[in-house]
Amino acid sequence: MIFHIVTIFPELVRGVLSHSILKRAQESGAISVQVHELRAFTHDRHRVVDDAVYGGAPGMLMKAPPFFEAVDVIRAEVASRRGAEAAARLRVALLSPAGRTFTQRVAEELAREPELVLLCGHYEGVDARVEQALATDVISIGDYVMTGGELAALVVLDAVARLQPGTLHDPASAGDDSFTTGLLQEPQYTRPPEYRGMAVPAALLSGDHAAVARWRRREALLRTLRLRPDLLARVDLTAAERSLLKAMGWEGS
Repeated sequence: MIFHIVTIFPELVRGVLSHSILKRAQESGAISVQVHELRAFTHDRHRVVDDAVYGGAPGMLMKAPPFFEAVDVIRAEVASRRGAEAAARLRVALLSPAGRTFTQRVAEELAREPELVLLCGHYEGVDARVEQALATDVISIGDYVMTGGELAALVVLDAVARLQPGTLHDPASAGDDSFTTGLLQEPQYTRPPEYRGMAVPAALLSGDHAAVARWRRREALLRTLRLRPDLLARVDLTAAERSLLKAMGWEGS
């Protein structure tokens, strides 16, 4: 999968991409990341990407033309690789606190795309015409405001990249993550089997795969109830699981 990140801080993005799993994923060919400096798509000597807000609002707003021109170039690249139809269908995601909340389901949706463009805003935001006529998606990583879209874009990239074949050493890891099944992941343990009076649950040491599976499901349910009970409304529960949760104080139906 090819990611395109459009930003005024390319080195900030490249710094994260040069470490750990994302670095290995690029080296293996599981993903490719192209970082496009927004200032390259300006036409004045100072390479200005922002201007005052019409109507007198405070702060500076990022201008629309550099974003449109950057995506024009990216679309042309996609067309040369995949054809005009693929370029026309290219997903272009603007990172903004006004967007739909980024979830594991959204990550899975985006992971099916061959290429993805991530637009990073800054200052007071981006001219509304980018959202209205250029972006196919507006994505928020949470109900808070950040100084720029770069960190948010990297969150999206990381979550989507790890779903690509070849990114993780064990492909089964992604299928067992929190939210993938609708529940939080159960508590996990490694050596030593006992530490400061805290022992690994006996079921995990039993060697009984069925017992381990039952323990993992039960603990995932209870952990979700404790930390994110709102998730349970969307999970397909058995009658026994509903009884267990209600006994523990769940008020769902």
